[in-house]
Amino acid sequence: MNAVDGSDHYNKTSDEPPPSLLTIILDTNAHAWALLAPTLPLSAAIANLLVFINAHLAFNNSNKVAIIASHTQRAEFLYPIPSEDDSRQANGSTHNGAQNGLDGDMNMTDGNEANYAATADDANHYRPFRHIQTTLLSAMSKLYKTTSPESLTPTTSIAGALTLALTYINKQSIAFSTTTSSKTNADPLLAPSDPNSIQPATLNPRILILSVSGDLAHQYIPIMNTIFACQRLTIPIDICKIAGDSVFLQQASDATHGTYIALTHPRGLLQYLMLGFLPDQSSRKYLVPPTAVGVDFRAACFCHRKVVDVGFVCSICLSIFCSPPEGAVCLTCGTYLQLGEYGGKPAVVAKRKKKRKKGADE
Repeated sequence: MNAVDGSDHYNKTSDEPPPSLLTIILDTNAHAWALLAPTLPLSAAIANLLVFINAHLAFNNSNKVAIIASHTQRAEFLYPIPSEDDSRQANGSTHNGAQNGLDGDMNMTDGNEANYAATADDANHYRPFRHIQTTLLSAMSKLYKTTSPESLTPTTSIAGALTLALTYINKQSIAFSTTTSSKTNADPLLAPSDPNSIQPATLNPRILILSVSGDLAHQYIPIMNTIFACQRLTIPIDICKIAGDSVFLQQASDATHGTYIALTHPRGLLQYLMLGFLPDQSSRKYLVPPTAVGVDFRAACFCHRKVVDVGFVCSICLSIFCSPPEGAVCLTCGTYLQLGEYGGKPAVVAKRKKKRKKGADE
């Protein structure tokens, strides 16, 4: 009978890949993009990024995406965006905590109804793709309009963007596991007694950083904290280094088993994204991803935020210093450090003369 009605086609199997959550951190440093404009303008980079996002969503109907801007002095969501009521409450204009739930969490929305209705009238574009494009471009325009010239610096807030990415991934993972477990318990076909039943799937998250800034030494501690968190949660951090170079981003990709690619030809950004960063964790098991040949494992000192080759480490809190601190006191925990005979001249030992063997001159 199964050969006639094809009922096996509708049976749920555990071979279905889990949905993937791609969290993209876009470096929106205007100073760095201005230097890169002759080679790769920001508008062309966003156009290539949208094609990459569409390809990621087309792989699985359940795939999700989030875009976070790593700006000069702050980090904020570009997609999805916080709802207007939650934004007013965060600014202090609303004091009713019941709108965001008991835990005070902020509700995220992928846009307002007006934009969604406007994109639905365009028959030449797939509605979800068009909606992400409209929301992203609107958020980017708003971001640069609210940026003052005085706030433009050569650095970017990559640590804040990584923190937002981890919080969003945690929130989506909890929501997905709750939804999956409730569907499993409600569906009689997925009962635990059924040998063909599937276990509640887990979200497959990863982080992709598109970086154009190079000076991140002053954010060494928060960046390393986020790297250790991703390493423990098995969240890979992929690095697409469009311009410049960063020691800590190489370490982030190596520690979390991600992919690090430094673009030699920025004009081919779309090709790098599609071939190097499109496969998720489940697909990379069967592929040979590009890896960095040499990883710089140097650290930044806690006193001057400089990358050092040789430094001094506190035996209590493991703080790193480029030179012995003043008074031999750790600047982090206040422990007195015993430097021993550091700086003293080594003792000169006279070379022992070799004894001549008898009969050597005979």
